[in-house]
Amino acid sequence: VQLQASGGGLVQAGDSLRLSCAASGRTFSSVFTGWFRQAPGKEREFVAGISWSFGDTVYADSVKGRFTISRDNAKNTVYLQMNSLKPEDTAVYFCAAAKFYSSTYRTENVYNYWGQGTLVTVSS
Repeated sequence: VQLQASGGGLVQAGDSLRLSCAASGRTFSSVFTGWFRQAPGKEREFVAGISWSFGDTVYADSVKGRFTISRDNAKNTVYLQMNSLKPEDTAVYFCAAAKFYSSTYRTENVYNYWGQGTLVTVSS
């Protein structure tokens, strides 16, 4: 599975952005897709995730109510709609795919495939 993340950019606080994660290759082998982010000088952290089969979603507390994750099965694409962006949302955003079901998708070691990252910069 190859993942291509896109949609990042420079926006002002309060603006919105939509990130896309397009999957290609053996996409049927993926059961869950997540978004992570890594701010300068910080560790990578979980943002949101969605299952391909039932569309179950999970969010980090820091983005709940502002970000929405969705999927388009026909396009093998997962989206992350980010509203009310804050300067602390500035980071490189990565999408990742997991091959196996897990009790949690908030940890990196669950994921088998990673995209290259897209930079989101939110100015104050």
